[in-house]
Amino acid sequence: MLRGGQDPDQSVLRPAPGVCDAPEAAAAAENGGVVSDGEGPGLPRPLRRGGGVRRRTAHIPYFDAHCDTIYRCLRTGAQLRENDGHLDLRRASAFGRFAQVFALYQDPEEVPQGSTMVREGQLLHQKFLREMEQNRDVIVPCRTGAEVDRAAADGKMAAILSIEGAELIGCDPGQVETAAEWGVRFLNPVWNWPNVLSGTNCRDTDRGLSPLGADFLRQLEAFHIYPDVSHISDPGFWDVVRLARGPVVASHSNSRALCPHRRNLTDDMFRAIRDSGGVVGLNLYRPFVGPAGTMEELVAHVEHFLELGGEKALCLGGDLDGCGTLAAGMQGVQDMPRLWQALAARGYSQALLEDLFWNNLRSIL
Repeated sequence: MLRGGQDPDQSVLRPAPGVCDAPEAAAAAENGGVVSDGEGPGLPRPLRRGGGVRRRTAHIPYFDAHCDTIYRCLRTGAQLRENDGHLDLRRASAFGRFAQVFALYQDPEEVPQGSTMVREGQLLHQKFLREMEQNRDVIVPCRTGAEVDRAAADGKMAAILSIEGAELIGCDPGQVETAAEWGVRFLNPVWNWPNVLSGTNCRDTDRGLSPLGADFLRQLEAFHIYPDVSHISDPGFWDVVRLARGPVVASHSNSRALCPHRRNLTDDMFRAIRDSGGVVGLNLYRPFVGPAGTMEELVAHVEHFLELGGEKALCLGGDLDGCGTLAAGMQGVQDMPRLWQALAARGYSQALLEDLFWNNLRSIL
């Protein structure tokens, strides 16, 4: 998620202005899709994009570590089944297998009048539950890899919960259990705005985990929730790595060596996540990819992480519905087969592509 405050003095690593305070609402995606060989489970046939080119996607799995579609649906009145954003179930149904980590998110600066962040967290969770109930014929909420496997075997899509910004549970270590009861498996202690747990990579960039933040981290691990370090300050990142006893995740971050934005990861950060047994999700937001945001630049991030030994540590983390312009002219989830095809054209094996698009994220659940 890319909204919120930008420190004007922290521009060295920013390839484009306004990245940290860009408007939340994603640019409206064309309501198009990739045509598969058959209809998705219980859904209309995926749409044919301009030109009518048929692309077979039944062999392509898709498991993504971060989207903000629940927030977008709650705020705009859109429905998960079909909408004009980056992601809906109609387009998702074109993939052979589909699983998505749905983030609960709210900008602390834009809490509706009379509400609180904790109340917004509850409303977001309720919206998620309603969408799961209304679409139970095609998607099921899951907590474990075994449940994801079962959903796929039953011909259904899988939904996993995360929280982006601990303000949604009051930054309270005692409320981590509530998140676990909701089924949350990944949790960002901070978003763009700093809180009592840590600074961020947009503000208070030199502040790491507080003692309360360290306690919060211990509670996350006690309830089998992975700490997500996308958005946390660099000192906070290293505090999490030092204190964590299990895998650390960066659900939507790219390579800082290729695109020098502080939302991206240094090579040492990537290695630390790799060595923890965690995963890094490839972010599609154009300013985090490169100056031109081309497919070549996006593929370069994949190849760089692979050169760092990331064959089992890299996954997808598109930040769909949480950002504006996507890389390579993509309009939404329907265009993700283009990344698969670009990597296949470079000679990467089917087995490696399945690891990046499915197995690596699945393996930590």
